[in-house]
Amino acid sequence: MKFIKNKNEKRRDYLFQKDKKTIIGARLIGFVLVVLISAVIISGTIL
Repeated sequence: MKFIKNKNEKRRDYLFQKDKKTIIGARLIGFVLVVLISAVIISGTIL
């Protein structure tokens, strides 16, 4: 099973497409995770 589909492949068994929506979504999820982890670390040091 492939993870990323290239534009010229005709396979259907892939998880992620190589397009703008996937890239923007991955960056947004990464940013949210960093913010949440930072918030947990900061709240742990204050208490």
